[in-house]
Amino acid sequence: MTITSPTYPRPSSVRQTLLEAWSLRRVWWFTATARTRARFVRTLFGSFWLGLSNLFSIGALALVYGTVFGRDDFNTYVVYLGIGLVVWNTIAGAISSAPNLFERNHSHVHNTSLNPIFYTLEEWAFQLQTFAQSFLLVILALSIYQHDLFVKLLMVGWLPLLNVFLFIYWCPVLICVLGARYRDLYQLVPVVLQLVFLLSPILYEKKNLAAKWGGIADFNPIYRILSPFRHSLITGELKIGQGLLVLAVNIIGIWIAVRLINRERPNLPFLI
Repeated sequence: MTITSPTYPRPSSVRQTLLEAWSLRRVWWFTATARTRARFVRTLFGSFWLGLSNLFSIGALALVYGTVFGRDDFNTYVVYLGIGLVVWNTIAGAISSAPNLFERNHSHVHNTSLNPIFYTLEEWAFQLQTFAQSFLLVILALSIYQHDLFVKLLMVGWLPLLNVFLFIYWCPVLICVLGARYRDLYQLVPVVLQLVFLLSPILYEKKNLAAKWGGIADFNPIYRILSPFRHSLITGELKIGQGLLVLAVNIIGIWIAVRLINRERPNLPFLI
């Protein structure tokens, strides 16, 4: 009797993996949609709670910090805070769910031959759907203070928004692959996120920081993603050069993330 060692799929190229993911797009999008619907089943307002909870937070924080900072242009500050907060909540939600993503899907990882990229895309689709349901209601409410937000979103906000969407894929993927190896990330990520939130000009503007602290925001990747989107919606100005540079960084990030998934694919069943 000959005992053979188990065989694992050979690492695919990034292109092959992306093509495989695209062929399964209906499956991972449908799975994410089912999660989104189940999240608020048998509730009165359903998914509207996503937007309502953000609106409550924006209203309370705008009153407190608008008073603390003595803002004369209160309407502009509400829009500034609202856009920043809803985008931050999406980014933070995607990152905080990343460290144990494969562990939550361990039975599927062990018992199916699906490429692990499937689980990352399903989580990404879930975060996109959560963002859309919350963001549309928030933008509708903020239009009371700035009437042309939807026009600016369509005209100049599309590129920064695309960069937000790409970032909330590849950054959590890097974390979830590392989280499969290093379980401490599950405890570390919330602490780091809280620190990054305080150092990111979301509740306040960058100019409110002392000179020696202002440079920190420039090296904050989340601020670099969030700020152009907020700037385009408030001012109606699209910094195309900056947007294309961030897009290039996002594409490189996606390539690295997919390459890392392919490399770790044979090891995942032994890590979770």
